[in-house]
Amino acid sequence: MYKKVRSRAPLRLGLAGGGTDVSPYSDKYGGAVLNATINMFSYCTISLNTASKVYFNAQDLNISFESDPKLIELDGDLILHKAIYNKVMTRFNNSKFLPINVLTHCDAPAGSGLGSSSTVVVSILKAYQELLNLPLGEYDLAHLAYEIERIDCGFSGGKQDQYCASFGGLNFMEFYEDDRVIVNPLRVKSTILAELEASTLLFFTGVSRDSSNIIDDQVNALENDKCLQGLHKVKETAFSMKEAILKGDMVKFFSIQKDAWNAKKQTSTLISNQQIEKISSAVLLKGALALKVSGAGGGGFMMIYCNPDIKRNITRTLEQFNGKVYNLNFSQEGAKSWVVN
Repeated sequence: MYKKVRSRAPLRLGLAGGGTDVSPYSDKYGGAVLNATINMFSYCTISLNTASKVYFNAQDLNISFESDPKLIELDGDLILHKAIYNKVMTRFNNSKFLPINVLTHCDAPAGSGLGSSSTVVVSILKAYQELLNLPLGEYDLAHLAYEIERIDCGFSGGKQDQYCASFGGLNFMEFYEDDRVIVNPLRVKSTILAELEASTLLFFTGVSRDSSNIIDDQVNALENDKCLQGLHKVKETAFSMKEAILKGDMVKFFSIQKDAWNAKKQTSTLISNQQIEKISSAVLLKGALALKVSGAGGGGFMMIYCNPDIKRNITRTLEQFNGKVYNLNFSQEGAKSWVVN
């Protein structure tokens, strides 16, 4: 019984349609998102202990928590860890609160725009699934993660991140009322994906942001016709970008991305800021083809598209800003778990 399990779940890039997966827009109009998981992960290790304690440690944040095995109050640090423990023990373990160690770390900082918070939840749930042999498919895992994060914890956000981390790969996702989600995996040639990888720079702006503030602003602004039309345009570009990438028409893909970024900025005044606009102007002046901020906006990671032949020039241009450049590598795997011998 005292086995140790480990898991990982991939982070994601929101290529198009982000924001339309958030209620009430998705409930009323239907949302559509094009996204892809990347070779950066959230990890979790779970083991039962003999100390009759519950111990959580987010190693990347250097935050830990200890308690007796019981229903834990959702306050203070590591609220997601606590909420997951409560949910799993009550729903799947007959309210028998196990003494357990949960260790986590993530390749990206919180507020990165790569869906890190939701990916942490999926990775922890995937480890519990392995430990307790829980009968959860990809949809079940994603919806449970959504339920914990959005309902139990009351954190603002959409639905795409949990499904990205659970399924993995390049997907076109549809979101409707009553929490109905359809994940459509896209069969894109490896050469097309290789060209997109070669043409993309990921730039961490050095600024972590609270996506919930931006999302709340978008929700409140739905009564504003300009914001609503912006979201309609964002959804429209998700469909056209899906077609472009399936056909390998990268020129069209980057052209649509320009329109998508401008439409995204219509949905909230918090999407962009002075620093993002400075970075945008600098790289476009040097020949970048298009760009966008991953996730809700306001900071985190930017995707900068350019001809691979000038990638080094764009990288040198970015050196003047406080941040870090990453090369893009897609991941085709979703959440996975295994027993540690």
